[in-house]
Amino acid sequence: MSLVNLIIFLAIGALAGWVASQLMKGKSLGLLWNMIIGVVGSFLGSFLAGLLGLGGGNLIGQIAIAIGGSIVLLILIGFIKKKM
Repeated sequence: MSLVNLIIFLAIGALAGWVASQLMKGKSLGLLWNMIIGVVGSFLGSFLAGLLGLGGGNLIGQIAIAIGGSIVLLILIGFIKKKM
């Protein structure tokens, strides 16, 4: 992975984490955590999309899948926080 690809990957992760935190109202964890949530969420979203037979062939589709995965991840984090 080149440096440019890494920067694009992290930017998409940051965008996905931020959008997911805005959609989830009050789940914002800061820029770094939004980026981490977005990157991990993109992997989770890709996995779930693969199970459902969906594909994000273009950039918009990939961002949508990353946002969906980030939302699922934020929901899981919320459940874990409530249990503690």
